[in-house]
Amino acid sequence: MAFGLKHASWAAPLLLAAMVAGNAKAPPNATDAPTVVDSRSMRAIDAPGNVGDWMSYSRGWSEQRYSPLAQINDANVGQLGLAWYDDLQTFRGVQASPLVIDGVLYNESIYNVVTAYDGRTGRKLWTYDPKVGTEWARLACCGPSARGIAAWKGKIYIGALDGRLIAIDARTGKEVWSVATFDPKDAPYSITGAPRVYDGKVVIGNGGADYGSRGFVSAWDAETGKKAWKFYIVPTDPAKGPDGEASDPVMAMAAKTWSGKFWEAGGGGNAWDSFAYDPETKTVIVGTGNGSPHMWHFRSQDKGDNLFLCSMLALDVETGRYKWHYQEVPEEDWDFTCTQPIVLADITIGGKLRKVAMQAPKNGFFYVVDRTNGKLISAKSYVSVNTWASGVDANGRPILVPGAHNGTTPHLMSPSWLAAHTWHPMSYSPKTGLVYLSAQEQGSIYARAEDGQYHYTPGPGRTNSGQAYGTQPERRAKLQAQANATEKGYLLAWDPKTQTEKWRVPYPHPGSGGVLSTAGNLLIQGTINKTLAIYRADTGAKLWEMDIDQAPVAGPITYMIDGVQYIAVNAGWGGSPVYNLGPFQTSTAKLLVFRLGGTAKLPPPPPQASIPRPPPLRAPEAQVAHGRELYGANCSKCHGENAIGGVKDLRFMTAGTHAQFADIVLKGIRADKGMASFAGQLSPEDVEAIHAYLVARGNEDYADAAAKGK
Repeated sequence: MAFGLKHASWAAPLLLAAMVAGNAKAPPNATDAPTVVDSRSMRAIDAPGNVGDWMSYSRGWSEQRYSPLAQINDANVGQLGLAWYDDLQTFRGVQASPLVIDGVLYNESIYNVVTAYDGRTGRKLWTYDPKVGTEWARLACCGPSARGIAAWKGKIYIGALDGRLIAIDARTGKEVWSVATFDPKDAPYSITGAPRVYDGKVVIGNGGADYGSRGFVSAWDAETGKKAWKFYIVPTDPAKGPDGEASDPVMAMAAKTWSGKFWEAGGGGNAWDSFAYDPETKTVIVGTGNGSPHMWHFRSQDKGDNLFLCSMLALDVETGRYKWHYQEVPEEDWDFTCTQPIVLADITIGGKLRKVAMQAPKNGFFYVVDRTNGKLISAKSYVSVNTWASGVDANGRPILVPGAHNGTTPHLMSPSWLAAHTWHPMSYSPKTGLVYLSAQEQGSIYARAEDGQYHYTPGPGRTNSGQAYGTQPERRAKLQAQANATEKGYLLAWDPKTQTEKWRVPYPHPGSGGVLSTAGNLLIQGTINKTLAIYRADTGAKLWEMDIDQAPVAGPITYMIDGVQYIAVNAGWGGSPVYNLGPFQTSTAKLLVFRLGGTAKLPPPPPQASIPRPPPLRAPEAQVAHGRELYGANCSKCHGENAIGGVKDLRFMTAGTHAQFADIVLKGIRADKGMASFAGQLSPEDVEAIHAYLVARGNEDYADAAAKGK
């Protein structure tokens, strides 16, 4: 089939034959590929004609990221080698999962550039560049990365960073239609998540809660680009009246759970990544985001659950009509998002077959919910420390730990905004009955600003958290040392039936990527060790590993062409800061494709740079303290709390970077590398203070970092 449904019997013997032998296909090119990915093919992804393709972000609408392919398996994976690769020519994080349809691999790099390749050889067929402005590296929360694309009836769909939903012809890469899903003048929105197509509707969310926006989900006709429906996740000023959207019937219910003038900072809730679809009931399940501002005290006067923040939200795919919700984080106060992957499955629990939706969001609890009605079946913390909640009660509400809510005294929260599990794809294997995910334990210091010290500042790039960043520095230093000492990351295998850990693979740091499981008893993950690793899915024993000089964060995929199974992954480091990682030098990001017997070679890694000595600190302490506040509000999301970790460690800049610091920040002279101008957001005096703070941090940490060689 490719890009569509092949007509073949679904009998088990033929399915096995298809997995082993594959389907003979003519070499793909840019003009003659069949183009039919539709409702029938997506409902039959394991049929012989479809099993070798990867037609949606997580392969199927259930988001399981499990493949029935087994040509590469636990007995022969040692023969795996690189088949081909493409250098993506960026050092930014590349987070997308490719699609493979009828022998053509479609991939998305930074700034939403999409390229089609011959899936066998890597020969490029076409490239489409939507020309997203480099300023969006700053305007979007977390840089210019994108997590994936969608396909439907001969078209590829892009959710562009600047808010456009774009359909392009899968054969030629030519634009078919483009619509704006939001007006950038309305609020600081952006799109980083992958669109999905469910029964002819393209569903997409957006980010921006950190900056002050009102989140929503929208659906668009896949053929024409006409808006089908829009659902706002949180209410707004009641004086404005109804929105005239699908969410109107439940906004009154939601508004009762809010207090004060919450609408002034948007409210948040943005669904920036997670969707799943149950075609039997035509239900879209949405993972919603954090509040705006982050601090509940300023957002809602310390009152109310604030629906529908941090929830699973079920909507009708045809109309957007509300069906049910389950709120995982009422009274959201911690920048906890519930936008992490939602996986659907039918599993036997207590002797009864249950239709479930499963999620492991930031807050450290693994949730199993009845997807027919939103009722909680079970929830249990999957991390060893949880200073947010001790459990979930019989009514499905978290049992908050005393002191969990934020006051003005700094305290350490774990899990934190850095997440026990973030957007990295997880996988469910029906063969083992286990869910696999990249877990981590990273505490973070929280304290809300004093009353009168927080003021909502509208506009992109302006984090409206309501936090205080520089108060009680001695206490903060002690808490940060505690966070550094307890930081850990691991690959976790979790049994959703019993809510127990089956095994784990520890890593030296957090930051390893998404996972893929297969019928070959394989579990595949890019690691923070700058490798691609493959484990036994049943036991976690390592079977194969390759040094690739990159730490892939994207989810791997697998596909089959002409009877040959391949594994593909985008390898481009970029994600949340890691306290103990230090400067992290890698090669350029690459799309890597593997097969049994592959013989391709990667170029040698660049020589490791030594750590430059910071200049002497000459700024007064008051300027450094002001810089610490400004850094926390404007820079920490990308460059790490306390200037540790992140996409670029700014403690140890070169002499040239120090000399150009103001021009980099204000004039955007490194916009081509993803650092857009902050002119209009920061003054020259602000930039000077931030620079002074970074020089101070560099001098504080240089001796230890140099001694460790990192």
